[in-house]
Amino acid sequence: MRVDYAEARKLLRRSRSGALGTHSVAAPGYPFVTLLPYVADEACRPVFLLSGLAEHTRNILADARASLLVADGEGGLLQQARVTLIGLVTPVVLDEAALGRYLRYSPESADYLALGDFRFFRMEPERVRYIGGFARMGWADASVPAQTLDSTAEAALVVDLARQAPVGVSVLGVDFEGLNVRICGVFRRFDLHPVNPTLAALGEAAEALLGHMGDFTPTSGNPNLG
Repeated sequence: MRVDYAEARKLLRRSRSGALGTHSVAAPGYPFVTLLPYVADEACRPVFLLSGLAEHTRNILADARASLLVADGEGGLLQQARVTLIGLVTPVVLDEAALGRYLRYSPESADYLALGDFRFFRMEPERVRYIGGFARMGWADASVPAQTLDSTAEAALVVDLARQAPVGVSVLGVDFEGLNVRICGVFRRFDLHPVNPTLAALGEAAEALLGHMGDFTPTSGNPNLG
């Protein structure tokens, strides 16, 4: 089956954690797999905040080759859409805007950063094995979205969109493929279809989507808006 990497990006954007496989230093020749949270950056590359004491960090520093398994949260185990990325995981220094973006998605990470032992790593995907369901699977080369927003431009748009957000909805991030929000504390991802690839059209599409969400309160639960 021919696989469109855009489908893999959708799943990566919807998810918040995955199983990172690295080459074990302590047990040479064996893979070492760890469940880790991540934040996808503007190009949909997974960014991790890792402790220098962690086994997977030592493994990555010795051999940057790694894989990341991410599964959709809906459906039975074998019916879930899932992707396995392969690529290099290397240290990265986030600028102020990129750091602010990461902390919007993961505010608790500020406490880890204060410890001084944690630093950021980013995976540069090379290929993906995508499984979308029965008989829907295949390999594809990784690719970046056709249009991306840098972290500074995205932050400014998020501020504008936050003014339009209904009660109970926090805007986390936006890109030309979708909008990320928290609804009553629950992370949600919604596809966007701007009429053309411009910042103005993206803002209009995101505002329209927010306008259809309605007002939510902490007692509203997890509304099904997808």
